[in-house]
Amino acid sequence: MFVILEKKRLNPDVLEMKVSAPRVAEFAQPGQFVIVIPDKTGERVPLTICDYDRKAGSVTIVFQVVGLSTRKMARLEKGDAFADFVGPLGKSSELISESPEELSGKNILFIAGGVGAAPIYPQMKWLNSHGKKADLILGARDAGQLILVKELKENANKVFITTNDGSAGTKGFVTGPLNDLLLNRSCHYDRIIAIGPLIMMKSVADLTRSFNVKTIVSLNPLMIDGTGMCGACRVTIGNQTKFTCVDGPEFDGHLVNFEEAMRRQAMYKPEEKEHDHLCNMDLAVEESHSKSLK
Repeated sequence: MFVILEKKRLNPDVLEMKVSAPRVAEFAQPGQFVIVIPDKTGERVPLTICDYDRKAGSVTIVFQVVGLSTRKMARLEKGDAFADFVGPLGKSSELISESPEELSGKNILFIAGGVGAAPIYPQMKWLNSHGKKADLILGARDAGQLILVKELKENANKVFITTNDGSAGTKGFVTGPLNDLLLNRSCHYDRIIAIGPLIMMKSVADLTRSFNVKTIVSLNPLMIDGTGMCGACRVTIGNQTKFTCVDGPEFDGHLVNFEEAMRRQAMYKPEEKEHDHLCNMDLAVEESHSKSLK
């Protein structure tokens, strides 16, 4: 039983859940993900691990309610359980393989866009626990969409916040402060790790390429089944074909064919919307019927 130990709403569309999953927690590393199945008829939902506690045997996930499966997940409360919770899957962040001595001499910048703050957090927390604090650019559409700000600040060195509408931090996109930092001769970064919407990661990689700064991105938005069998997360990295859920989810951002990745992500949008519309109608009828019986 994968019981929900805690449930928290981070903003109107994003929820955080702490789940009892001792075996997953025992082996989880920053950068990896899990497959969540909300009920016995539910779809597979791949979610990057936001946090884990080996002693407590818990794993924390953060998800945005965007379709039928995540809506089903959002209906569950503390004490309810998921039908399945599989992981850890994927490769861990390459930071984990480096020694504290190697990391101590490097300057690292994280860039998180929207829900991308969730997979950024365990990497920053891991670094901090090993004596290294990194800088952070945290971006969102508006102040209400910013998540995990307190947790990220506790594990960061310098923090720069941007919002599209200027309701928090600097008005604009994450590339604004990034460009300023890269132009600052006294501020050198050995590595940049960006996680968020594909278009955001593409913009970051395009900018850092001209400065020749190593940039890692996470292509988790492409994942569906988590095994590579469906082929939906197939991407071109350099001149090689890779599968995000098996070979990633993190890749060299300067080698990712983002145009192809974005076309693939949008390929089935009309069918997905129609499917979610029909399923949500059924779910609404089910919810109405359930309320009438109470």
